[in-house]
Amino acid sequence: MAEEPAAEIQLLRSHKPQLIEILSADADFVLQHADAHCLLSLHAYQQVKSCRVPSEKVTDLLDHIIQKGPGAAGRLLELLKDQALQETFPMLCFMKDLNVSTLSSGKKETLSKRKGAPELQDIIPAKNICSNVSGLVTEKQLMSVARNIGRSWREIGRQALDIPSVKLEQIEEDHSVHVERVFAMLRSWCTCQREKATAADLHSLLTQGDWMPENIDFLLKTD
Repeated sequence: MAEEPAAEIQLLRSHKPQLIEILSADADFVLQHADAHCLLSLHAYQQVKSCRVPSEKVTDLLDHIIQKGPGAAGRLLELLKDQALQETFPMLCFMKDLNVSTLSSGKKETLSKRKGAPELQDIIPAKNICSNVSGLVTEKQLMSVARNIGRSWREIGRQALDIPSVKLEQIEEDHSVHVERVFAMLRSWCTCQREKATAADLHSLLTQGDWMPENIDFLLKTD
């Protein structure tokens, strides 16, 4: 019977899709920090760096680290809790609540995602994820806003959210579904604003021009 993967590996794998989605907003930033912490070999670094699509770059980065074993996986998990990463990717705040032992402690704690254990969403409700900063807009809210933005999304990105045209072109190339493009644009704004990415500020920016989307007043609710 195959040996069960180490807790660090299981934890990283279980959150892989979520990490890819979050870290793709600035894949090169993550890669440079991973390299600075010696998480990749020179060959692996060059291979990951050569990827042009952000999501593929993050996927390769995670795969390489997982393949290196629990030591590298554990160091990456700790890196994702680092202040620089937390400030650049506000959606990573859930990482601070994940519980896994470090290799230096000499013992592994029970992984919360083992059979019968509650999912992360059950432990931390979706609407409260990233609530460590008061009023910080959530991914759930971003998706709701994205569904209410139509063909004027590029104009909104350039004029309301101050997102460069080259970034909008990259988003359009990376995502074929309209709502995913708009969501990626909004998430890019969050990444740039960091702790200033509040729901109230987003509502204010989106309601100042002729492009004002309908049904986004939920951003002003505090519950």
